[in-house]
Amino acid sequence: MTPRPLPRILSTGSAQIARSRQLARTAAHGATDVLQPVLTVTRGLRLLAEAGRRTWADTPKDRRGPLLFLVASVLLVVALVPYGPLLAGIALMAAAAWKGRGRRQPAPKGPDESQTKRLRSLYEALVPYFSTAEDPAPLYAHGGDWTRAFPSYDFDESGRVCRLLIRYPAYFTDGEAEARARIEHLLHAKSGRGREYHFGWDEEGNQLTLTVLPPLPTDIAAQRFVTSPGETVLGFTDPTVVRRTLPLTHGEEQRDVPPVVWRTGPRSTEPHLLIVGGPGSGTTTLVRSIALQALQHGDVLVVEGGGAGEYAFLTGRDGVLAVESEPAGAVASLEWATRETERRLIAAHRTRQAGQPPPDDVRRPLWILLDRPGALGHLAAADGREDPQALLQVPLRHGRTANVTVVVAEQFDGLDGLSPAVRQYTRARVVLGAASPDELEAVLGAPPHTTPAQDIPPGRGYARLGSGPVHRLQVPATPDPYDDATSDHHRRAVLDLLPRRSSPVEAVAAAPAGDG
Repeated sequence: MTPRPLPRILSTGSAQIARSRQLARTAAHGATDVLQPVLTVTRGLRLLAEAGRRTWADTPKDRRGPLLFLVASVLLVVALVPYGPLLAGIALMAAAAWKGRGRRQPAPKGPDESQTKRLRSLYEALVPYFSTAEDPAPLYAHGGDWTRAFPSYDFDESGRVCRLLIRYPAYFTDGEAEARARIEHLLHAKSGRGREYHFGWDEEGNQLTLTVLPPLPTDIAAQRFVTSPGETVLGFTDPTVVRRTLPLTHGEEQRDVPPVVWRTGPRSTEPHLLIVGGPGSGTTTLVRSIALQALQHGDVLVVEGGGAGEYAFLTGRDGVLAVESEPAGAVASLEWATRETERRLIAAHRTRQAGQPPPDDVRRPLWILLDRPGALGHLAAADGREDPQALLQVPLRHGRTANVTVVVAEQFDGLDGLSPAVRQYTRARVVLGAASPDELEAVLGAPPHTTPAQDIPPGRGYARLGSGPVHRLQVPATPDPYDDATSDHHRRAVLDLLPRRSSPVEAVAAAPAGDG
């Protein structure tokens, strides 16, 4: 049987309905565009009315009468002012338009496909370290749910992880340094090299927070820091670990940077400092920076073991007692420092017995700066003289009571030559330049919780004061102003901090070495 054709109205009805819907949708969009200002003002009036209704409902009943009186007074004043109702209407429409303006669509929640792939890769890489076969409900398992292990995360503009909160099982040995080091090394490799990471371990909550650290500023030149007597700025660190900031001048602009402040004096718990680094790491730069700060309130004795003349610019300045680079002069200067420490101890003891304050010459700080004592000790042994380090025993042991501070700077290859007294009494430590984790822990007494920088600039390293935390450190640029490679800006910055000359340099150079 041949099928009969459908009626014309049924065969063409669907197409006509589709065209009608398209025309209706286009008309609705056009009407919405034309009426958008009206819709915005209407929505704003509705929001303002709701806000007024909430304000009225929140107002206590005993205050509603004065509120009505205030509103009525305002309306009366508006009605009596020329063009008052018109201006009030315009102001109301403007407020409604501002209140009813379109809101931005909220940012999509959750990571995108590439970010999810990164997080899953991190999760799978941590499975061998955070799982065990005996766990009945493992938090980490191949193909498991990574959202349970990473409850919080942030990404930077390049799509790499910049902050990640990691949960781990309670049976993980987070109290062992080797176990933590393996996890930190893995996260450093998987999250992207070339950046510095901070690892915050919460052993009580079984959580690890990975944070990408911004680079420390390397353009801070030597300048007069805003500190009190007894405070020395070793360098600058991260704002997350130091609550204090110092106002610094950089060209014509000023900024606040968190410092690492080392406190010395009778109440200091770490009265002496040991600086360790490799060649070109900035150890001499830090000693120069300390010398310029110490000259504000005290006297400085410099003993240079390298013999390169890095401290010649201090010669003949007020407060600089001597700058020695020869074994004979170094031994004579340190012998005087030993006797001076003993004299200060006796004077302070006598004044305390008499119930009087210590004299001014005892309260004035004395700084002994010894750069590369290993090289100086080798020259002294070849000359048949005593190792200058042996003369630091009294200043190191009694320096806090006598207001004497000792700063020793040495390179890694000379650490074995340091005397036991230097190792025992220098509880404030600084390591500059490239160093292995074992070297850092051997000097600082604890490993840092950050990864090293990819390119280590001069003066970059770590600092630890006593038993405190390990801080990242960037030493302010304090070069030798007599060096031809020093820029004019840095040369002028150092020369401006020097005290005036107490005698011409030529006279000091012409004086015999044995003259007192």
